[in-house]
Amino acid sequence: MTRPTARVLALLELLQAGGQHTVGDLAARLGVDERTVRRYAEHLADLGIPVRAQRGRYGGYRLAPGYKLPPLMLTDDEAVAVVLGLQAAERAGLATTDRAATASALAKVSRVLPQALGRRLDSLLSTAQFTTPARVAAPAGAATLLGLASAAQARRTAVIAYTAWDGRESRRELDVYGLVFHSGRWYVTGHDHARDGMRTFRLDRIASVEQGDGSYVVPADFDARTHVVSGIAAVGWSHEVSVVLRTTLADAGERLPPSAGRLSEHADGVLLQTRAERLDGMARMLAGLGWDFEVITPDALRDEVIALSDRLRVNAVRGADAGATAVPPNP
Repeated sequence: MTRPTARVLALLELLQAGGQHTVGDLAARLGVDERTVRRYAEHLADLGIPVRAQRGRYGGYRLAPGYKLPPLMLTDDEAVAVVLGLQAAERAGLATTDRAATASALAKVSRVLPQALGRRLDSLLSTAQFTTPARVAAPAGAATLLGLASAAQARRTAVIAYTAWDGRESRRELDVYGLVFHSGRWYVTGHDHARDGMRTFRLDRIASVEQGDGSYVVPADFDARTHVVSGIAAVGWSHEVSVVLRTTLADAGERLPPSAGRLSEHADGVLLQTRAERLDGMARMLAGLGWDFEVITPDALRDEVIALSDRLRVNAVRGADAGATAVPPNP
């Protein structure tokens, strides 16, 4: 939405509050001059909105008595995007702890749409089916989510009341570096003052958020999504793995999901740092990428790569031998 259009709509919002508004007051609240206010009012009138002007020293604008906005005007594509977006968010677990929010939002949208389009969308919702199951989520409270987002945008330290997995309660001062939604849960990551290090917290375990006094700067190279996802993937896994991939950082980022581990530039390509429960599975994953690679740690991963290579060689030779001993067809 362009800035002038946004201000025209802001003028409409002010006029809908009712009463007479002087041009000077409207100009101050919109951050424009009085001539621009008059131009915006003319634009609203051109759109068919009954803006009434009163001239004179204390003149201004008001809406005609009893005027109400017409139904929400969306194209078919826009309406489908809104409705399916709400449905997709609920199925993915993005809804907040107010589980009725999605249903009430859909009802409000339906009420302000033209009747014909509303009936078509109702038909869509009643007949559409989804192949992926709805995710059982741990939703976050809207106040928690919005409070942390505000702190992150303002770069102000947040004070959170947190309950750990074992029931221990604590108050933490957190420099919020980012919010991440992953596998049905919201996470916040940032610098924890008490631990003097990076920490990640689940939002459904945060009871309250307050704004603190501190300010901070987020490191320029920090990627909240990669930090959270790779950290969750590594929890409880047995083997620390470091491998140099003979490719570029851009290509590795496209092929490997954040859950695969941390990627960083290396003199010989890309350094992949991760954890794994089964090294034979890690060997198969590396072989499937199609890039040359060098195992740095652990030594046991080298053994698994060699064992995989031996199995593949045996299978390849077995196929060649079978072809050589096959009886040719009769002429």
